[in-house]
Amino acid sequence: MAHVPDLAAPALDIDKIRQDFPLLQEKVYGKPIVYLDNSATTQKPQVVLDTLERYYKHYNSNVHRGVHHLSQVASEEYEAARDIVAGFINAREREEVIFTKGTTDSINLVANVFGRGVIKAGDEVIVSAMEHHSNIVPWQIMCEDRGAVLKVIPMDEHGDLIMEEYTKLLSDKVKIVSVAYISNSLGTVNPVREIIAQAHAHNIPVLLDAAQAIQHMPLDVQELDADFIAFSGHKVYGPTGIGILYGKREWLDKLPPYQGGGDMIKTVTFAKTTYNVLPFKYEAGTPDISGAIALGAAVKYIQETGLENIHAYEEQLMNYAVEQLSKIAGLRFIGNPKHRSGAISFLVANIHPYDLGELLDKQGVAIRTGHHCAEPVMDFFCIPGTVRASFAMYTTKEDIDRLVVAINKAVSMLQ
Repeated sequence: MAHVPDLAAPALDIDKIRQDFPLLQEKVYGKPIVYLDNSATTQKPQVVLDTLERYYKHYNSNVHRGVHHLSQVASEEYEAARDIVAGFINAREREEVIFTKGTTDSINLVANVFGRGVIKAGDEVIVSAMEHHSNIVPWQIMCEDRGAVLKVIPMDEHGDLIMEEYTKLLSDKVKIVSVAYISNSLGTVNPVREIIAQAHAHNIPVLLDAAQAIQHMPLDVQELDADFIAFSGHKVYGPTGIGILYGKREWLDKLPPYQGGGDMIKTVTFAKTTYNVLPFKYEAGTPDISGAIALGAAVKYIQETGLENIHAYEEQLMNYAVEQLSKIAGLRFIGNPKHRSGAISFLVANIHPYDLGELLDKQGVAIRTGHHCAEPVMDFFCIPGTVRASFAMYTTKEDIDRLVVAINKAVSMLQ
């Protein structure tokens, strides 16, 4: 592999960025923490924490249904957050941005309303072999309920989708394709533009699970032309419990509501209920108001930092990590895709991932072990799980170096 250039990218001041994240100043077992579990959740900048506190201290109130000052301020901030997210992903209309609990909730929403509004017995749904469980199980539930069939795009031993097989799966029976932009378990960046273009050639809509992409690379929903996109706030430096479903208006208008309750209605009688306009049609009940507002703050933080700068820096960091990890005796990567982003999965010799993870933790290095909610991927590679290191804008070259040192020390203790 070619020599990796110095990671002190002038566009990002990593030391300054790290100072914005209080948790990165913590110590674990007396050692400065090396946080490499960003695919599971990212840490939060001070501005996000301050935003949460400010909401509860100064204008805590329910939204949309109050004439008093606090409710008006809360409503304005909540809807301003929707505008921020809409701009971030370049949605054509703000009404196409739906607040949900997260990626899982967003996918369940689409699977549910698509099943009730579109799917009939014998219809087909396509997912890929590398999906997170949250992009498998909702479709299985819906298919079982509707008598539909779940089809799977296979992958090769490198962890890349076999696109020739995807082409063969497309037919008039297929009613929706739902795939991950980036695999959470392998880090594979899927050829989503080709996936979308082929589906659209058959008039088939596409949902992108962007949970592992939104924080790593610019995402323009109009350029991608995806029909639905789902992601979680906590993967993009925002709070847990808040997420986004982007959907094209044409689909959101004609599909039925997901849940019934307050805010998603226009009128209610015992004879009939009429539903509210977008986006409220899909936002039943009191939402996670503070979470939405804080997600807006997180997105603004990313915009001010520059997602293009973050992407360029993380690409260099990924190359450096692969280069350094490759030097560890007995380490093998699980998946070696053409383009990898965000995460690296690996095993070392015959050491169980859990054992390695425990010893890394004692050295202050936080990684993730297990099947990463992607059991079919582990079954494909005939392994119980992997060790996964995943990166963020605040990850440093020194973090990678400490990971390598910690792995070598753990291996010397276990063998």
